[in-house]
Amino acid sequence: MCPLIFLWRCRIIKELQINEEIREKEVRLIDVDGTQLGIVPIKKALEIANERRLDLVNVAPTANPPVCRILDYGKYKYELTKKEKEARKNQKIINVKEIRLTPNIEEHDLQVKANRAIEFLKDGDKVKVSVRFKGREMGHTEMGEEVLKDFLNLLDEYGKVEKEAKMEGRNLVVILVPKA
Repeated sequence: MCPLIFLWRCRIIKELQINEEIREKEVRLIDVDGTQLGIVPIKKALEIANERRLDLVNVAPTANPPVCRILDYGKYKYELTKKEKEARKNQKIINVKEIRLTPNIEEHDLQVKANRAIEFLKDGDKVKVSVRFKGREMGHTEMGEEVLKDFLNLLDEYGKVEKEAKMEGRNLVVILVPKA
């Protein structure tokens, strides 16, 4: 099957077929109040929908026979978008903030970075702490592990480790999440 035709068919199914767009011979018909009217020819289903001044909507096109419902399509789409908007509003977006350290960082600099990480954790964001090694520092990764351990001790009451310390290329990385 041609990819364009496939995409076209998927879009039609996603958008829901209504009234004359439905090309099936017989459909399982569901009334406005949810009662089943049985399997009827498409012409009769369209007549019933037109009598009630409502739309015939194919809600389950993959069923055998397809399931069609009599309803007000405009109202139905409005309610769907309203539910979708409500679901998006209730989502909490979690950002990942990164703090970069070096193996030979001074105590005060470490404290400043820890304070910044505490702010991120209080805001509900995840914090990715990475210790970057350059040149000969790669031979002394234990120094970076020690710095990371000190840093995690400073953040102990605000966050917990989600992903343990792991070398990723030239970086030693750990991910923290806020404590509940």
